[in-house]
Formats: sequence, structure tokens, C-alpha cells
Amino acid sequence: MRPLIGLSGRRWPVARLGAFVPPAMAELSFDLHFADYGRSVALAGGVPVELTRDADVDEIMAHLDGLVLSAGADVDPAHYDAAPHENLGETEPERDRWEMALYASARAKGIPVLAICRGFQLVNVVHGGTLNQHVELEDGAGHPQWEIDGRTVTHSVSCRSTSLTARVLGTSLRVNSLHHQTLATLGEGLVLGATASDGVVESFHTADEAVLAVQWHPELLPAPDPTFVWLVTSAIEVRD
Repeated sequence: MRPLIGLSGRRWPVARLGAFVPPAMAELSFDLHFADYGRSVALAGGVPVELTRDADVDEIMAHLDGLVLSAGADVDPAHYDAAPHENLGETEPERDRWEMALYASARAKGIPVLAICRGFQLVNVVHGGTLNQHVELEDGAGHPQWEIDGRTVTHSVSCRSTSLTARVLGTSLRVNSLHHQTLATLGEGLVLGATASDGVVESFHTADEAVLAVQWHPELLPAPDPTFVWLVTSAIEVRD
């Protein structure tokens, strides 16, 4: 059977949909999962499972063969003992706690984890690393490129030849860039995998190579993206 890959997501009040919401539903909430994650998992050979936080994390993990920690809001700087920057984006503390629990449970079970953008930053914080809470766009070449189609590659990444990232993706590649935060210090037990031309960390993995984390958005790049292929292949190897 194809491996089951869990996908984390956001939870928003229905009121954020504005005029589309009838008064009878105004106090409800909904879970938000961008379809590109599930599509990427499916095209890589896995079965995507959109996760809810309304269940015990360990019971959920008992059924999964792999995990994707997806992108979204900024990680609460309280998790790395920092005061909020004036340009800190939206935070979702409940999601932080839920995804940290998902990550801990996945690590305890020994299944592979692919961490993307916010997920990349969250894993770094879990391992004791810190973040730069805001980086500016400089001459159209900086990291937060919100005005460009996310499927467009915009800058180069160099991968360390001995890293898991290089084995999965090669020693150099071009990626998209949809983040306004960067890693300040790399967390304990994490191995640098790739950097941008300005030195910003773009990828890392755990020493046991069960976790691959990337700052860019591979779910928006041509599928099946090698990172998702790695996740599905690793999930099969661990399960079997």
C-alpha cells in the first residue's frame, strides 16, 4: 500500500471569508490546507492526509508513515525567547503548539518529516535555534518576493556536497522565495544543507537524515518535486 503522509494546516475563523459567510456560520472555524501539498504528495506516490488538531496527536501519528509541516504564519518569537519585531507577521500560537507536538510524535515514531518554509523555521526553533524576524526586500532581489508568482524560481541555492539536500536535489538549484524571516542560529543537532548567495540558510537536515527542511516552497515547483519523492520513498523504507 502507498504510504500515508500527514499534512499540517491552518485554522481560521470563518469570518475571514467576509461576505461569503452567512450570519449563522459567523462564529465557526475552518481548517485550511493548500491543495498543492496534497497534490505533490500524491504525484510522488504517497496518499495525502489533511490533519485536524481535534484528535490526539499520538493516535494520529500511529496511522501515518510520514509528515509534512507546511508553510503559514510566523512562529511566535516567545518560543526562542525574543521580543516581537515591529514587522513580525501574524502568529498562531495554537498552531505552534500543535505542530511542535506533531513533530515530537513523528520523531518518536521514527518516520520521515519534510518541513517547508514556516515548518523549516519551526523545526529550527524546536531544536533551540533562533530566527531573524524580518528581512527587507532589497532591489527586487531579497527573500520576501510576494509580488511574484510563487511558481517562479527567483534565486540560486548552493548545496553542501555531502549533505542530504545535495543527494536529493543536486549541488545547485534555483528556487522560489516567499519568506520574510530567516534563520539566525542553527538549532542543536541540525546539519546545514544549503545556502543562498547571501549566506542565508535555505536547507538543513537532522543528523539521522529523517528530517529534511527547506526554506522555499517545493510544493509550487514542477511535480513530482524531489523533496516529496524523498519523503514518500523514505516513508516506504521505514514502514517496510
